[in-house]
Amino acid sequence: MLACTPRYLAAARLLSGKLIALKRGGKRALMFGADGLALPLCFQLALLMRGGARPAPALPLALLLAATSLAALSMSDLYGAAVRYLDQRRLALGGLGLAGAALCIHLLTLDRGDACPPGALLSYWFVALSYLVASRLAVRSFLQRHTRPPQAREAVAIYGAGDTGARLAQAMQGEGQYCPVCFFDEKARREQRTIAGLRVFPPERLAEVAASWSIRLIVVALPAASGERMVAVSRLLDGAGVGIKFLRGLPDLADHAPRRRPQPASRPAAMEFPLEQLLGRPPVQPDPTLFSRCVRDKGVLVTGAGGSIGSELCRQIAGLAPRCLHLLDHSEFALYTIAQELQARWPRLALRPHLGSACNARLLERVMRGDRIDTVYHAAAYKHVPLVETNLVEGLRNNVLGAQAVARAAARHGADTCVLVSSDKAVRPSTIMGASKRLSELVFQAAQAGGAARTVFSMVRFGNVLGSSGSVVPLFRRQLQQGGPLTVTDAAMERYFMLIPEAAQLVIQAGAMAEGGDLFVLDMGQPVRIVDLARRMIALAGLTEKTAACPQGDIEIRYVGLYPGEKLREELLAADDAVPSRHPRILRMKEQALAPALLDQSIELLLLACATNDRWLIEAMLQTIIGDFAPHGGAPAADGERARRAIARLAMAPQPAHAS
Repeated sequence: MLACTPRYLAAARLLSGKLIALKRGGKRALMFGADGLALPLCFQLALLMRGGARPAPALPLALLLAATSLAALSMSDLYGAAVRYLDQRRLALGGLGLAGAALCIHLLTLDRGDACPPGALLSYWFVALSYLVASRLAVRSFLQRHTRPPQAREAVAIYGAGDTGARLAQAMQGEGQYCPVCFFDEKARREQRTIAGLRVFPPERLAEVAASWSIRLIVVALPAASGERMVAVSRLLDGAGVGIKFLRGLPDLADHAPRRRPQPASRPAAMEFPLEQLLGRPPVQPDPTLFSRCVRDKGVLVTGAGGSIGSELCRQIAGLAPRCLHLLDHSEFALYTIAQELQARWPRLALRPHLGSACNARLLERVMRGDRIDTVYHAAAYKHVPLVETNLVEGLRNNVLGAQAVARAAARHGADTCVLVSSDKAVRPSTIMGASKRLSELVFQAAQAGGAARTVFSMVRFGNVLGSSGSVVPLFRRQLQQGGPLTVTDAAMERYFMLIPEAAQLVIQAGAMAEGGDLFVLDMGQPVRIVDLARRMIALAGLTEKTAACPQGDIEIRYVGLYPGEKLREELLAADDAVPSRHPRILRMKEQALAPALLDQSIELLLLACATNDRWLIEAMLQTIIGDFAPHGGAPAADGERARRAIARLAMAPQPAHAS
């Protein structure tokens, strides 16, 4: 007997493999034929069980009843469902079909003397339904047992014991790499119950159950959950030391085939998910009373209109009914793209696209002279830190001269409001990009301090904007599509995050609240570790992290080290002197400004230093303007005397004109 066991197992696996390999039509024909043979026997068994007188033409009646039953089962689509994934609903429809067939036979034989007794038909329904359920369960059990070796399957838990979780468990029990062993659900009414044959545990026992049952993966089956709840679940599971997969919809139920490593660009749809699920907090809602004050029936200019922030600004503004909207961008393609989008969505909008740089003073003059501009949003800037760090001259010229040209044009033409889009990297800057943004803030502060213009100048500081071109999210998405690894600079790296719509709304509301020289920041809650963001994106893409504890995972996270000047933690405020504004989640503060004449002279010297292309001299000049600038994260240059002599030589040199 024992010697036959391996042969039996081999034969059983061969048979199950051939059954699964059959085409859908062949499988239907096989089940149809088996039922065609079994249903007449079910009727004969029902007659034996009932006893008493038998209908005269028992065999023809059995064949007619079987044919009617097969037709009813076909109409209920029982043969269209895969046996491995057959659910209770399909079986219930099959039972109704059998009842309908029995009723039809009763009505057909009602006016005949040898009518089939109702009791016999009721017994037939019971026997046939029992056969139907037992045969399908037996086939499913056979296929599950012999399709693949049980030891090759990995134990997983399902978080969410609702309808989706139950259907997922049934599907995963059929075959595949994973074998469900239990549920976790936070709803008390589901605790201590079994669903789909699996026990339901409360989340508090997650670590204990995962350790005792060797669970290394949890599938989150909450497709309709809000972003806030998904973040809470993700944080809970992050601390359990298990892999996570998010099931975002019922189409994912079929995705349990073995997968060791995704192929490049094989799951583009899986990389698309709401960014709110990465935020870690509810999005901040705008104040309707502030939102349209500087936009409705106004002439509005947006610089950098084709960028991530600028384009969202344009969308928000276009929906607030401005008198006219001017778009300025140096990228032809970006300007064309946003202009086409706005024109298609708001065909009556007075749209004026301008191709050129915000540093071009003559272009700004033409734009503001040609139409009354009431509100200016200056979003044009170079923002990619490593690129600006290695191209410091162009980065400084673009960001600083752009801010200077826009501020002067707004003041000269009497714009009511002018708002600068800044960055948290301007606080105690350690990179050229951060220094250029702090210098841009000083330009706007000096423009306000000049006092000659009616324009109200203000600034907004952003954290990292999720999904923007300079954000880590597009990078992680590309790396996920390519199969990884996800590159993180340091495990301790953390950042404040906001959504692109939040950023645009902050800019618009800041202009409405500004009194002059104000700096606004958004309360973004607690900072988020970049490695946690990477893990959340892996899970939301339906993949698992590859680690030493989980070597069969899909995506590795690789630490690549800090780039020059990068901080582990960014700040939003240089001092704790922020005060509330009219919006409960927006803070207002004033930072120390430079006298306008001194700032203008300092910028002239900085531009002369840029002309030398001497990095040390440029950084030394930046340190004289921005006292807390610490290049490459270190202390300011110690050789102050050398810097003073070099700057003095610059001050005595001829100063070429640079405004265009």
